Amino acid sequence: MHMTDPLPLPPAVALSRRLAVASLVGLIALGLAWELWLAPLRPGGSWLVLKVVPLCLPLAGLLRNRMYTYRWVSLLVWLYFTEGVVRGASDRGLSALLAWIEVALCLVLFAACVLHVKKRLKAKT
Repeated sequence: MHMTDPLPLPPAVALSRRLAVASLVGLIALGLAWELWLAPLRPGGSWLVLKVVPLCLPLAGLLRNRMYTYRWVSLLVWLYFTEGVVRGASDRGLSALLAWIEVALCLVLFAACVLHVKKRLKAKT
């Protein structure tokens, strides 16, 4: 190992990082597919696809393992959770199913971010 190589992450930190990145990418993919093809509000796509833009911003920070990003994503995700619950309860058919998938991805993302921050802080002590 070279002096510039980063230290390997503890297993729990590495797992939480993979879960956070995977669930964030899942939310981005779901938002795009939902609003453009699967169940758009209008044929040909919906302006609601723009809801994906804020999710793209933290992706680089998570991939670079920036602690600050994990912290603020754990707050941002509640906006998408709320949208999922509202649309899951009010929409019908495929759109309702997609909304509940959004809720599940949000819960995984939140739990992964909290676990990541907790385990990284513990590893420093």
